[in-house]
Amino acid sequence: MYCVYVLLCADMSLYTGITNNLERRFEEHKNKKGGRYTRSHIAKKIIYIEEQMTKSAALKREKQIKGWPREKKIKVLNLVKLIN
Repeated sequence: MYCVYVLLCADMSLYTGITNNLERRFEEHKNKKGGRYTRSHIAKKIIYIEEQMTKSAALKREKQIKGWPREKKIKVLNLVKLIN
């Protein structure tokens, strides 16, 4: 099982990724060993998780979400309360 996740960073930016081990991946982000983006934008908390059956499905969904502007991510993923 894979999941697509969205992180809220300390500068209030959003980071979207996929993993099959969310706890490990979040620790990597917090310790600046995750994605390049979170090395310079400190990961604060996970604000969205969506399970996918396959890696392929997770990658497709990640690409879709990453293509959305910030406002659409907040609205469609219902993140308003989580980023305030």
